[in-house]
Amino acid sequence: MANQYFTAQFKTALQIGLLLASACLTACETAPPVQEMSDARQAIAVAKEAGAEDRAAFHLEAAEKYLASAEKKLGEHAFSQARRDAKQAKMKALDALKASEEFVESTDN
Repeated sequence: MANQYFTAQFKTALQIGLLLASACLTACETAPPVQEMSDARQAIAVAKEAGAEDRAAFHLEAAEKYLASAEKKLGEHAFSQARRDAKQAKMKALDALKASEEFVESTDN
């Protein structure tokens, strides 16, 4: 009889533990992507300062579209998608920066 009591207690404790672990993992995706959004905005600003609007407009426009999408997703509390789009915006802005720098280098030679 005591063995059944401990088995039931163990199952209950295990279920609670799994529930808490699940809640912790879920919490990771419920936090807004504040850092990713900031990184994307900064990367776009740096690309613009480097002349990407004239020299790498295609990449810069893509970065701005991804950032706009991330902002929309952020407003919808779709944080995972917002994080993904913000990271893409940063990558496209860095592509624009690189293309702009390469353009300047090619014209200097």
